[in-house]
Amino acid sequence: MMDKRTFLRTGLLATATAALNPFKLFANSNQTEIINEETFDFLADGPFTLPDLPYQFNALEPHIDATTMEIHHGKHHAKYVSELNLAVEKMAYKSMKIEQVVEAVKPAETKVRNNGGGHLNHSMFWKMLRPGESGMETGRIGQLLNTKFGSMDKFKEQFNTAATARFGSGWAWLIVNPQGGLVITSTANQDNPLMKNVVGKDYGYPILGLDVWEHAYYLKYQNRRPEYIGAFWNIINWDEVNKNYEAGMKKFGKRV
Repeated sequence: MMDKRTFLRTGLLATATAALNPFKLFANSNQTEIINEETFDFLADGPFTLPDLPYQFNALEPHIDATTMEIHHGKHHAKYVSELNLAVEKMAYKSMKIEQVVEAVKPAETKVRNNGGGHLNHSMFWKMLRPGESGMETGRIGQLLNTKFGSMDKFKEQFNTAATARFGSGWAWLIVNPQGGLVITSTANQDNPLMKNVVGKDYGYPILGLDVWEHAYYLKYQNRRPEYIGAFWNIINWDEVNKNYEAGMKKFGKRV
């Protein structure tokens, strides 16, 4: 009789093989990620868990396809959670919330940095998206974006530039900085703007983020990242962005 580790490992491998064949290779400037037994290891027990998607895999179509969502959430995000639990098993981080882990992590703590960032980034990203056409921005954040950047179109242009210009894998972000200002930035790999010891002047609370790793869009858009970035604007959950803005302002002791 196989133990829990072997059972989960076998199940993930079987699912990965069925779902990903023949798409076995995702390449970017930083690494080549091969879908193999090592990539889809068992789900390690620990304090961090994979959150459910708040919608079905196909809910974001035609902008993001169901297969990409299934792989992105159930394989890539799941792997970050598994590796994070293994990394913090004998560390003080084990008793912290993921936001606290990410904010405290040091640059040299590579496994916690990469997998903790991957877990938080994706946990926030799923909630920043919603089915259906999102339309124009709403709420307080809409007013602020128009005031800060001159217009929504100008904000989109600058955000798109950050997402397009990020070489290789990473994220584009709109953050609240410690002074309460809105700033567009980007981070490499799975770094998060809350990584105070890693990102330096780009430290802040992320309120809107876009994953520009190839695994987030390659099955549908291949090398057409700008097309994927354009589609993103149709599925933004502006209610969540407003909530994130309020959370960021509260974190830095600013009035909304």
